[in-house]
Amino acid sequence: MLAFKSGFVTIIGRPNVGKSTLINNIVGQKILIMSNKPQTTRNKIQTIYNGEESQIVFLDTPGIHKPKNKLGENMVKAAKDTLNEVDVIVFLVDESTEIGPGDRYILEMLKDVKTPVILGINKIDILEPDAYKAVYEAYSEYNIFDEIMGLSAINGKNVDKLIDKLVERLPDGPQYFPSDMITDQPERFIVSEIVREKLLHYLHEEVPHGVAVVVNFMRQREDKDIIDIDVTIYCERNSHKAIIIGKNGKKIKGVGKSSREEIERLLGSKVFMEIWVKVKKDWRDKESMLRNLGYM
Repeated sequence: MLAFKSGFVTIIGRPNVGKSTLINNIVGQKILIMSNKPQTTRNKIQTIYNGEESQIVFLDTPGIHKPKNKLGENMVKAAKDTLNEVDVIVFLVDESTEIGPGDRYILEMLKDVKTPVILGINKIDILEPDAYKAVYEAYSEYNIFDEIMGLSAINGKNVDKLIDKLVERLPDGPQYFPSDMITDQPERFIVSEIVREKLLHYLHEEVPHGVAVVVNFMRQREDKDIIDIDVTIYCERNSHKAIIIGKNGKKIKGVGKSSREEIERLLGSKVFMEIWVKVKKDWRDKESMLRNLGYM
C-alpha cells in the first residue's frame, strides 16, 4: 500500500497571470474569485485538492507587486511569508516572451528560497511553439527551478501533470482536512468574495481596488427555504459610491442580481439579499479597518 502524501503548496506570480483560475481548475469548483483586473485576491485562502492517496493544501496568495498603501503592503507580506511555510512553490508566468520587472523581482526572491520551485508557463493554448521555447529558455537560464512545464489554467491542459509533479515532491503525511472539504473558508467569506468579484466586473479603473465587502449576517428563514443576506460595500470616496450605485441604482442592481444567482447555486437555496454602500475614507491605509476586514 502506498504511503499517504500530503503537504502545502503556494502558487505565486505577478497579478493577473491566472493563479486563481489554476486553483479553481485543480479543485474542480469555483472558490477563488477571478477577474481580468489585477489584485483580485487579497486574503491568503486555503483550498484543498484530494487525491486517492494524497492531499494538497493550496495557499492562494495575493499577486506580488509594488505596494501603494497599507493594504498592498500586507498583501505582499502575506505572499512573501508563504514561501517559507510550504513544501513546494509554483511560480506561474504567462505567455510574455520577455521577462518584465515584476517577474525579475520574484526571481530574485526565489534565489534565496530552499523550497522546491516548479515554473508553470501558463496560457500555452495561445502560445506558438517557438514562443513557448523562448519563454522556457529565458527562465531556465536562472537555474533555480526543479521543473519547468507549460499548462493552460483556463482549459486544464497539463494541470493533471502538474498535480503529479506536486505529489511527487510532498512528504508522507496525514490527511489535514476531510476528503470532502475543498476550502477552509466559511460560507460568509465566500459570499463576500462573490459580491466583490461582481463589483470588479461591473466597475472600472481605480474604484474596484478601493472597495471592500462585508457580510453583516446570513439567516435561514424558519418557515421558508430562503436565506436572508445583508451586505455592506465600503468605498473610499463619495464619488466612488455614486459610481457603484449607478444612475437610478442600475449598477448596484446588476451587481446584486448576478451575485444572488451565483450565491443561490452555491448554497442550494433561494436568497434575499440587501446591499448597502458606505464611505470609509482611505480605509486601505487604516490599520484598524484592515484588521476588522481580516487583511491583517
